[in-house]
Amino acid sequence: MDLMPRSRRAFWGDLRFLIGLVLVAASIGGVWLVVSSSTASDPVLQANRTIVVGEALVSADFRVVDVNLGAATGEYLAPHDLSPGQVAQRTIAQGELVPRTAAEDADTVTTTTVVIDSATGLPRDLAPGDVVEVWHAPPLDQGRTAYDSPRLLVADVTVSAVTESEGVLASTGAVAEVVIDRADVAAVLAAITGGSALSVVPIGTAP
Repeated sequence: MDLMPRSRRAFWGDLRFLIGLVLVAASIGGVWLVVSSSTASDPVLQANRTIVVGEALVSADFRVVDVNLGAATGEYLAPHDLSPGQVAQRTIAQGELVPRTAAEDADTVTTTTVVIDSATGLPRDLAPGDVVEVWHAPPLDQGRTAYDSPRLLVADVTVSAVTESEGVLASTGAVAEVVIDRADVAAVLAAITGGSALSVVPIGTAP
């Protein structure tokens, strides 16, 4: 008469023991997954230098770094994602991890570069990647000795290079190569060929 109750207690005792083992194993597995995910890293590209909008993306301009970005890893370029014909869709700062949105196919680019010889000179600290405005003052006479009031020609353009000006007609010691939208090229070239005095003005600086 006493055998049946004892068998039931043994059965339920064994079942609770097994459930306890499963819970412990699940807890250990969960901790392992958390630790593994927190220490996992993936290789992504980091810019060695400032790369301006429209500039070709080449492997020499990047280093490969292992970072833990979690779910955001897919939003950044990995080494195998870099391919010929890609250009910067926006300025990529030196040391920045390269997001996928910062790269585009060269065939879709709508910008080009124009060299500006600034009549007012250039700031000493002007560098590639800086955003500037281009102003122009149209000439009032054929001799180009007098000019009209300056007016904004192109806003929010990016400096791609600053170089020493060459030739006896250069008006300043340095010129700025700027990236502009192709829709603005005609106006800029007309100002240059028309004899306007052009000035490169960093954003935030009064013209």
